Amino acid sequence: MRGFGDQSNSKKKKIKNKTSDKYKIINLALNLHSKGKIQEALKYYEYCLNQGFNDYRIFSNYGIILKNEGKIIKAESLIRKAIELKPDFVEAHINLGNILKELGKLKDAESSYRKAIGLKPDYAKAHSNLGILLKDLGKLQEAELSYRKAIGLKPDYAKAHCDLGIVLKDLGKFQEAELSYRKAIEINPNFADAHFNLANILADLYKIQEAEVSYRKAIQIKPDFTDAYINLRNTLIHLENFKEARLCLERIMSLRSWSILGSYSINYEMELD
Repeated sequence: MRGFGDQSNSKKKKIKNKTSDKYKIINLALNLHSKGKIQEALKYYEYCLNQGFNDYRIFSNYGIILKNEGKIIKAESLIRKAIELKPDFVEAHINLGNILKELGKLKDAESSYRKAIGLKPDYAKAHSNLGILLKDLGKLQEAELSYRKAIGLKPDYAKAHCDLGIVLKDLGKFQEAELSYRKAIEINPNFADAHFNLANILADLYKIQEAEVSYRKAIQIKPDFTDAYINLRNTLIHLENFKEARLCLERIMSLRSWSILGSYSINYEMELD
């Protein structure tokens, strides 16, 4: 009988060792990913899947890598598998929403974001992402509410303040939009898009000189910000600063082809000397 017991213990030990090795490999893959060693992590994720390791983190992380590589359909499949293994995985629902949005499945993306919010109502990122989606669906007032909810949960959420400003501008609330952009800049002074959007709203409010300052700030932060150069050029033309406007034009031409000059955000009917 003792011999059978030893054999049984040996089998248990092998199973335990095999399980231990499995989690070592999974943890190694996750660790490599967290350190930004994506290609190395990818090899381990693929190995884990080939070995049939049903760990939701493997499917989720592998899916994110594939999404970043543009392999959207496969990424969707992997993220859905992660959710199947762990239905309350909030981040996976958000990532699925992002993928569905990219695929143009806006209604399905909205459902995913709302699922994430249902699981974690105080998750500012989920409310912010829903706001972006609602804006794309043309539901501007609902989008405004989602952004305000995100900001209420996370007052220092610079991107949510900036995105709120975009919606407020679309709703015709220019002064409120200006305040939102300024708040985003207060939180993150190096937020180039916020400076750019502020400049646009200042131009719409006919605060042209202030707009010039904000365009220049956006360019200072992001030297290859072509749209900022285009709008700065138009602003300089409006201010009759033709010399600098010409320099902007040269910079635009070096960043993009001549065809981009056909569409300006601000149109002034003036010609360079």
